[in-house]
Amino acid sequence: MSQDVTVDPSNREQAHAWNGTAGATWAAEAQRFDTSVSGYREALRAAAAVPAGGAVLDVGCGTGQVTRDAVRDGASSALGVDLSARMIEVARDLARQEGLPGARFLQADAQVHPFPEASVDLVLSRTGTMFFGNPPAAFANLARATRSGGRLVQLVWGPLQANEWLPALAGALAGRALPAPAPDAPGPFSLSDPERVHGLLAGAGYTDRRLEQVSAPLVLGRDPDDAERFVLGFLGWLLDGLDDAGRAEARGRLRISLEEHRDGDRVAYGSSAWLVTARRP
Repeated sequence: MSQDVTVDPSNREQAHAWNGTAGATWAAEAQRFDTSVSGYREALRAAAAVPAGGAVLDVGCGTGQVTRDAVRDGASSALGVDLSARMIEVARDLARQEGLPGARFLQADAQVHPFPEASVDLVLSRTGTMFFGNPPAAFANLARATRSGGRLVQLVWGPLQANEWLPALAGALAGRALPAPAPDAPGPFSLSDPERVHGLLAGAGYTDRRLEQVSAPLVLGRDPDDAERFVLGFLGWLLDGLDDAGRAEARGRLRISLEEHRDGDRVAYGSSAWLVTARRP
């Protein structure tokens, strides 16, 4: 982390991860991660309905595809924020390469960053809001930054049981079914419960709250070899502590799963998400 970035104590573990191996992996595989969730891209853009000339805030922007899309779709400015310094660097490089000066990026903790009050028309996020250590404070901060009549649009993962990819991949590498995470712990499924989402957004002052279930294949590669390299990049930590024989067995189980999910020129697993929309009165 940069020394001048203020991080809430509840987010320090996330900041450490996203400025360590996890952030480096996502930065190096930016296109691969964007491709993996490409089935949700147009649904998110349609729900966002970026106002012409509007100001957009993209929370947990990663390497910035959603931020750049907001500019392409008519925003006068779009600010992407993320805890990961490395991903922010990649996002800036891509915006320059694509000639999108309206897409700007800042390393920041959106839970506590002092965004100017009532300064944005649209808060956007693609799988970036599930990692807050203190969600009530985070959504209150985002609401404070949103103009009256402005909107929040976020894509978050649905229930674990509706997302084949994580139990299948992690289970293959671990050799057993892993316990489900605590429902309110920061992580991919912390906003998978509609009642919790409604409660958090209502508490932050958002109205017109709606959740729409959307599904798309999670694409992991062109073929099992390609997919195996990608999966080991972000789940390889499950092999830590294993000896050579144990690693070989785990990779063998993963390979079987990837082969079973080969679909023509891609390897894909089932996934499901909530498209969440709300309005600032």
